[in-house]
Formats: sequence, C-alpha cells, structure tokens
Amino acid sequence: MQKRPFVTKQQLDEIVKKYPTPFHLYDEKGIRANVRALQKAFSWNKGFKEYFAVKATPNPYIIKILHEMGCGCDCSSLTELMLSDALGIRGEEVMFSSNATPAKEYVFANRIGALINLDDITHIDFLEKLVGIPETISCRYNPGGVFQISNSIMDNPGDAKYGFTKEQLFEGFRILKEKGAKRFGIHAFLASNTVTNEYYPVLAKTLFETAVELKEQTGVQVSFINLSGGVGIPYRPDQEPNDIYAIGEGVRKVYEEVLVPAGMGDVAIYTELGRFMLGPYGCLVTTAIHEKHTYKEYIGCDACAVNLMRPAMYGAYHHITVMGKEDAPCDHKYDITGSLCENNDKFAIDRMLPKIEIGDLLVIHDTGAHGYSMGYNYNGKLRSAEVLLKEDGSTQLIRRAETPRDYFATFDCFPILKDLDYERVDI
Repeated sequence: MQKRPFVTKQQLDEIVKKYPTPFHLYDEKGIRANVRALQKAFSWNKGFKEYFAVKATPNPYIIKILHEMGCGCDCSSLTELMLSDALGIRGEEVMFSSNATPAKEYVFANRIGALINLDDITHIDFLEKLVGIPETISCRYNPGGVFQISNSIMDNPGDAKYGFTKEQLFEGFRILKEKGAKRFGIHAFLASNTVTNEYYPVLAKTLFETAVELKEQTGVQVSFINLSGGVGIPYRPDQEPNDIYAIGEGVRKVYEEVLVPAGMGDVAIYTELGRFMLGPYGCLVTTAIHEKHTYKEYIGCDACAVNLMRPAMYGAYHHITVMGKEDAPCDHKYDITGSLCENNDKFAIDRMLPKIEIGDLLVIHDTGAHGYSMGYNYNGKLRSAEVLLKEDGSTQLIRRAETPRDYFATFDCFPILKDLDYERVDI
C-alpha cells in the first residue's frame, strides 16, 4: 500500500529550485481543514478549546495559523512561553504544563497569565513562594498502574514521571482551595500516539469520574478537564486513521453519562494535541545523492537523523515516496540513510521501493510534528529550513536553514573562532 504526498512532483520540482533540500514542508490547506474537523467534533461542548502542543512544531507561522482558527498554546518551557507571548497569545489562551519546573518558568507563566498545570503536590508550596497561588489552577493526574483499552495495554502510567497520585490529587485540591484558588482543572496524559477511537472516551471517563469524586469529597468544583494529547496518526499506510468525529461523540456520551447527572454539565473540555494536529501535514523532502552496493543496497540522502530522529531514536516507521515514481513497482530493497557517524541513521531498513536514481526527490511522510522540533547538531550537522505550502499553491520560507555561522555563534566566548571564514564553505 502507498501513501500519497500532499504535494505533486511538478510542484516539488519548482519548490526545490527556490529552496535546496533537505527541508520540511507543511500543508496549510490540510492543517486548516483538520482544525475545523476537530472543532466540529467537539462543538457540543461550549467551552471546548484546543491548546496546540507547541513542542510538536514550534514555528511561529504555524502557531499563528492555528491561533487564527481559535487554538491556544500548550507550553512546557520558558522559550515556548516566550514564543506564545511574542505572538500575542497569553492569558488563558496558554496552558503551561511542565515537570521539574525551574522557578523562572513559573514566574514568566504567571506574568503572562497562563493557566498553570502543576505536575506534583510539592509544586504547590514552590509556586506559592514564587508568585502566590492563582485563582485558576490545574493539576496533572496520574492514576498509576497500566492503562488498558479492552484487553490491550496502551501504556504504563505507573512508570511515568508525570503527575499526582489520586491521594495527592485530592489532598492537593484541598490545599489549593484553602490557599484561595477558585477555579480548578484536571489534566492527564496516559498513552502516546494511540490509533484507536476509544482512547479519548476511556480517558475522559476516568477523569470525569475523578472530577465527580473531587466535588463530593472536597467541595472543589472542576471548571475544565484537559484530555491532553495521545490521539495519534497512522504512520503506516495499512493503518486505519482515527475518526475525530467518532472520538468527539464518544467523549460526549461519557460526559452525559457521568458529568451531567452530577450537575457538572458546564465543565469545559480542553485538548492539547500536537501529532494529530500537524503530523500528516508535514513532510521531509530530501535528495538521493549517493548509492552504495555492499552487503546491502543503500541510498544516501542529503537529510539525516538531525532532520528527523524518530526512526533512529524509536525505530519508528515513516513512509517514503520516490517522487515521480508513485505508481512504479516497489521491486528494489533499500536502506535509506543519512550521513551521520551512527549506524542507526536510517530512515528505512529493508524497504521495498521503486528503483532510485541519483537526484531523485524523496518525500518522507508524517514529519509535521516531532520532526524538525527534535532536531540536533550532532556531527556538526545543520538543521534544515521549514517551508509552508500555502492554500493558493505558493510557498513561504518560515524558517531558514542553519549556517555554520549559527553553529559557531555560541562560541563567542572563544576569540579564535570569531575570525572563521564562513564564505569559504559556499559552493
């Protein structure tokens, strides 16, 4: 089975004339359509809001598109908060969820009025000493054990470093109430990249029942429940994608079964999706620059794990299209590699693809989230550009590629490197 890229060979031939490979390309039309679908799926909830997980794709142009459509920002670091603030996204349009949080990050989050989501009961005193307890506060819940859907184990929250235990959550809410908090939220993230319509409804039931218990035992009225992320995408072409409308309807049914009878029919539902929002609407474009015939057949690309580390880090599958050969038979077995001094620098292993010629453009699918953002500079490799394919078919550079000057910029404390001749490397 094959996936079709959101860009054609003809379009890409023109784009690479302007932007040399490798680069990440994003599909504005697809992004906007996906936001509309999510919002429609949860339109039954008056307070619904998507807080886009900035960590997934921290690009101001992308975030601005999402904000125009009503999305807020889920931030987990100082720089993500600063990025949101610079875009004019602040106040309750920002959810700050972090762990082992440095003091200055809480101070800045409070300064811009972000909704603070505490990760641990000890952070209550830590936050109070820094900035006081805000009137609106959220706590991250970790029920422990394993998280199951039907007979399938989805993940193991008990091994995760995040969140309050149930006992800590109830005690924490009592303390926060005593310290003056008036509006409360619950947040939980129990499984990553689930490709099942059941995940959100099952998670929602757990959180809804916990919210009812909190009301009964502590008198705390939960105002919002954040289902966080975890709704995944089908990286493999034979996977059935999630149906966001079925997911929204599943959450609605549980909402009406649990919250409405408890007099909590005004609770707002929040999400903080990243992969689902952007993953399929980005790709890594790279050129085949070498071929090698040893014990295996290799195709060497001008991209490497610096540009997309998921295959090297997790053994993750990313589909690959050889542009212009979409319908050609996949009768050649290749390892598709980068140039790092690491043997795991491979985008594909023993992948059946059409015959690849030097100069062919390869599209590596589903890099719109956790693609560029997980990049690094090992071997002194430089991070690529990011390009937006706009709705009208034109393109816009939304992040330039790094240069050697960028790589050496933080060595400004070492005088000898100030005189490097950067022009010598231009070809």
